[in-house]
This record gives sequence, C-alpha cells and structure tokens, in this order.
Amino acid sequence: MEQAVRPERCVVAVDGPSGSGKSTVSRRLATAIDGIYLDTGAMYRAITWAVLQAGADLQDPDAIAKIAQETGLEIGTDPRAPHFRANGEDVDAAIRGPEVTGAVSAVAAVPAVRRQLVRLQQEIITAAPRIVVEGRDIATVVAPDADLKVYLTASAAARAQRRSAEDATDVAATEADLNRRDKLDSSRAVDPLRQADDAVTLDTTGMGIDEVVATLLSMLNSKVSS
Repeated sequence: MEQAVRPERCVVAVDGPSGSGKSTVSRRLATAIDGIYLDTGAMYRAITWAVLQAGADLQDPDAIAKIAQETGLEIGTDPRAPHFRANGEDVDAAIRGPEVTGAVSAVAAVPAVRRQLVRLQQEIITAAPRIVVEGRDIATVVAPDADLKVYLTASAAARAQRRSAEDATDVAATEADLNRRDKLDSSRAVDPLRQADDAVTLDTTGMGIDEVVATLLSMLNSKVSS
C-alpha cells in the first residue's frame, strides 16, 4: 500500500449510502495516516438508542430533541477500536441492532438533533491533527473545507451483499431496508444525503478494501503535497 503523507493537519470527509464500505475504509485510512476516526452515523444511532430507551414517540421532534440534549455521549475515536457509550452504558452492540436501525433515520431528521451533533462533530474535528470523518453530510455540512472529500458508492446489490454478510441477514430484506433508509436520508429537509459538488466519486463495486484504501491514500497524497 502507498505510504501516506502525514501533514500536521488533515481532514478527510467520506460520505455515501449505507453499505458502500465507509466504515471499514475510513478506519483503515485513519490508521494509515496515524489519525483518528469519527463515525457520525454511530452518533445518531447512540441518540436513537437513548430515544428508544426513553420510550419517546418517534413522531415527536421536541421530545427527541430533549432526550438528545440530555444524553451524555462518550466517543472513542481510535480507528483500531472505536467505541460509544451513552449515559455511561456501552452501546456498541445495541446501536447496530434492528430496532435502532429502523428508527435512526427518523431521529436523524430532527433539526435540533442535527444541530447539536454537528456542533460536537466540528469540535472533535477542530481538536484533531489528522482525522477521517464518515457519514452522510460530512463534505456538505460538517467539514466543507476538508482536505479530501470522497463520495463512496457501490451498486445496490453489492451494498446489500456486504451489509447482509456483516449482519447475517437476508440479502433481499437487507437491500429493501437500505433502499428505505437511502430514500429517507436523501429526502429529509435538513442536511440530506447528497454528494458535495467538489467531492470525488469512488464506486467500490468489485473493489477490495486494500484497493479502495490505496486509492484514497493516493488521492490524499496528491492533495496535501500539491
């Protein structure tokens, strides 16, 4: 793999739909540049977990916003072992479960929740010398001045196969759920999923992880050394 350039400060924004490989690729890239890693989607999942624990109505944005404001998040940004705690409880497994997955788009659509978490994300980015941030609105909202902006995508079939293998779920059901979430996240009123105008598109269909990371390293090296 190409040796990474390690500037004093470097921000890489990785956006894209579910199952495009964002998490695995971003963690590997962060490790390669000796940086930290931030999974913004997991932040919304952690808040969603808290909302579900409180039994709040997913159609009540005020209640959701209040819970989000009161939820204490502990965010581990080591790319080799990222972790999340909400209100002191380890939620790494819980936030990946079907209940949270089914509700996270509704919680993430609440404007007050987005404002709160974007502020926190930007604070983490500002404090980090080198960071890879992944999500759905990083290059457009969270870090519009990132050194490298990448929109990772893949065919619907490839994304469903990957996510199904990760979660041990039915491929057809997984593809339907990914399509549902993509539609919700792309059509929400605040900070929808979309590609930044100056982001580089990388279709990872048929690419291995090493190949994707090497490609991104090459792009980053070109950006920071030019």
